[in-house]
Amino acid sequence: MDIPGDLRVAASHEWVRINDDGTVTIGITEHAQEQLGDIVFVETPEIDMQCQPEQPVAVVESVKAASDLYAPVAGQIVDANNALADSPELINDSPYEDGWIFKIQPDDVSEVENLMSPDDYAHMVEAGD
Repeated sequence: MDIPGDLRVAASHEWVRINDDGTVTIGITEHAQEQLGDIVFVETPEIDMQCQPEQPVAVVESVKAASDLYAPVAGQIVDANNALADSPELINDSPYEDGWIFKIQPDDVSEVENLMSPDDYAHMVEAGD
């Protein structure tokens, strides 16, 4: 499992990258998209929505199932990947870059450090989620 080292990961399989402007970008891990199969639809969250950790804020649908995506940190949604409306397969093709799903302005960016490191996440997945 090759997860970029600059990410932190929630137990619910969302990855988080801290951006230079203090926002955080969120997507789903390569493992999660592999489990879902071909992504056919993404419902991104509303801009300006306030969210709390572990609150469902978006939905990813695949040929197998629909899955809620959860906010990994508290904050305000500031952006969503509009390219996913026409090309949801970006999540399958590039889960850590082009397939990002939304961005949050966190209430406290240090909350990101409470999430798992890529190595810890890999161990969790290997242990069977």
